[in-house]
Amino acid sequence: QVQVEESGGVLVQAWGPLRLSCAASGSIARITSMFWYRPAPGKVRELVADITTGGRENYADSVKDRFTISRDNGKNTVYLQMNNLKPEGKAVYYCNAEGRTIYYRAFTSWGQGTQVTVSS
Repeated sequence: QVQVEESGGVLVQAWGPLRLSCAASGSIARITSMFWYRPAPGKVRELVADITTGGRENYADSVKDRFTISRDNGKNTVYLQMNNLKPEGKAVYYCNAEGRTIYYRAFTSWGQGTQVTVSS
């Protein structure tokens, strides 16, 4: 099947930069989209950013102009470059990948999350 693993979450000073990575592996034929999520007040989660294999990007209003999502299709990896991190940016960031396996089955796979802690 397809596995997803996030990395890069650490303790970072407020207003500093941090880059998260998410690598998908397994029987992947095609990844259509990859997403970054985090918990949000009053909701199970919010979509932080997403990107298609073709490179179309989408951002939550709260992170727009500060975060940048990118991908390396050759590595089946997506990155989230976070600049000017706010204290409220502290969260477990989860990665989700959607696509099709080499066995022509659709998949949607979640990582276990990576913890970002923002200090003042």
